[in-house]
Amino acid sequence: MNKYSYLILRLSIGISMFGHGFVRIFKLNAFSTWMTGQFEKSILPQAIVIPFSYILPFLELITGILLILGLFTKQALLLGSFVMLMLIFGSTMIENWDVLPSQLIHIAFFVVLLQFINSNSFCIDNHNK
Repeated sequence: MNKYSYLILRLSIGISMFGHGFVRIFKLNAFSTWMTGQFEKSILPQAIVIPFSYILPFLELITGILLILGLFTKQALLLGSFVMLMLIFGSTMIENWDVLPSQLIHIAFFVVLLQFINSNSFCIDNHNK
């Protein structure tokens, strides 16, 4: 993969993650209430869902910022992958099949970027591959 393609993919997924986290932080309580409502009838206990609903926007925001900057890129890609795996698991627990394609596309971006990490030239951590 050439360095420009890598940059465009990294920025695309970074902006997506940043945007998801950024808008949710300003309505954190409402987001948490919505998310816990989604999981009311799932087998997951509220003791797990509630803290996750408050942590998720910050994980998304941090992942996005790091990817946009190209700082700790590998770690940010792994964090983003972990977040997506948790979201995929949660979506299956509430049988929300409509969001799975979006989550799978996100995780595909993370996997491709991890696979071609050596193409990460336009970044702060170019030495940290």
